[in-house]
Amino acid sequence: MARVLVMIPSGEVYDHDSVRWYNYKDVQRSINHYHNIGDAFVFDSSLKLMNYDKLGVLPIAEPKMEDIDRLREEYDYVFLRGSNYVHQSMGWSQTIPVLKRLGLPVIAFGIGAQAPVKGKLELSEETKTVLHMMADSTASIGVRGAYSAQVLWDIGIRNVRIVGCPTAFRRNDPEMRIKLPALEDVQNIGITMRREVSPTYAQDIKRYLTFHRDLVKELAGRFDAVLMSQGEVEEKKLVFGTEEQKEEAIAALKANKWVSDWFLDETVEKLYRERMFYSDVVADYEDLVQSKDLVLGYRLHGNLMALSNGTPSIYFTYDSRTVEFAETYQIPSFDVFSNKEFKLEDYWDQSLFDKYNRAWYQTYGEMHRFLTENGVDHKMTDTSKRIKEPVRKVA
Repeated sequence: MARVLVMIPSGEVYDHDSVRWYNYKDVQRSINHYHNIGDAFVFDSSLKLMNYDKLGVLPIAEPKMEDIDRLREEYDYVFLRGSNYVHQSMGWSQTIPVLKRLGLPVIAFGIGAQAPVKGKLELSEETKTVLHMMADSTASIGVRGAYSAQVLWDIGIRNVRIVGCPTAFRRNDPEMRIKLPALEDVQNIGITMRREVSPTYAQDIKRYLTFHRDLVKELAGRFDAVLMSQGEVEEKKLVFGTEEQKEEAIAALKANKWVSDWFLDETVEKLYRERMFYSDVVADYEDLVQSKDLVLGYRLHGNLMALSNGTPSIYFTYDSRTVEFAETYQIPSFDVFSNKEFKLEDYWDQSLFDKYNRAWYQTYGEMHRFLTENGVDHKMTDTSKRIKEPVRKVA
């Protein structure tokens, strides 16, 4: 089996292929630090798709070049977990000299680009160089969707394969399908929360937050709902903090003008205090979504964790990243900036989720081909060799 280096990990590995945040038992050490546990979802899911007997971390922040020489001999390839690396503010630290010295293939495992609200995406020469180095070292470079593929094509990278995200395939079951229960049977739901937002990528912050607020209130009033956060400091304090820290969190939210004006009314504050969920352990999120009849909301990876476990999910799109994901997998989605009314009944349609089932299955095959052509020892099934069921003729 393979000896694998990880570039830009997100959490510590335990039980061979499971991920949790560093020092997860001592929450106070990181309670004032924001980290998106969704990145750990991707790291964890990537490991679950690969076969390997040795795993290490490639240092790119303060590398010692003599260590890089040793790593070259001890490992077979590097993998870069899928994330939003292709944007105008990305910094790569010492990645270029490290990769030049290392000389190993770098598997880009579902990376993505993000477009600003205004103007064209302008990439730094450093980012272009890193992307070309990865593409030149492998048979193909795996990207999130069509927009990311076009961004790479525009800078001269042609060996691109659209593979979505490893989180979608973490259960590694090509027979996985979303089957909707009757809507009247839906009782327990998860709402994936994203209070923090940047005007660089979301075109109307007032609409974003007021719609988010009203959606949470409506769904929490209709169902037994859990608010699923992914690492914002205030939300984390409300789950793990002392009583003093919980009050600090509410005070900080109220001091934020956007939040106080457009999001945190009395009802939402009560829900924040009573129904908030956060964990530093990826498996806890998987356990949670498996217990839900529906998971929906603003979080790309929180929603995808649900879908990967057979739980229906609806995306609320607000930037190029969430739109691209919904398009790649044909996930039922609602445009937050459409100024339309969201009605859950309009999305409770098996034919919509059958489009997702088909797109997911096709992308599963693309991920299998991507890993195979890049020489990655993996666990995925070759769906192109499956025996097809005979087509039944209608009398």
